[in-house]
Amino acid sequence: MPRYRYECDKCGDLVIVFHSFEETFSDCDKCEQKGTMQKLLSTPITIKKLIQLKPNEKIGELTKEYIEENRKVLKQQKEEAKKKSYDPS
Repeated sequence: MPRYRYECDKCGDLVIVFHSFEETFSDCDKCEQKGTMQKLLSTPITIKKLIQLKPNEKIGELTKEYIEENRKVLKQQKEEAKKKSYDPS
């Protein structure tokens, strides 16, 4: 369910409400006024912002080392498997 922020026009109370797109929230629980809650606009999170983050270089180097080590192990296992004869019976 989406999360919406509302502000009361009378008392200024801010609340966060979870509800479906079709539902509305208009009455303030704090000052008990009817129809005073206004939905506030918020900016959505975009993937573009996440891509702009700088990667941790140490983690990147460790990942590269791990991949290279496993490539060597995999290559050795392939060579050993080729040496063994395959009997499909």
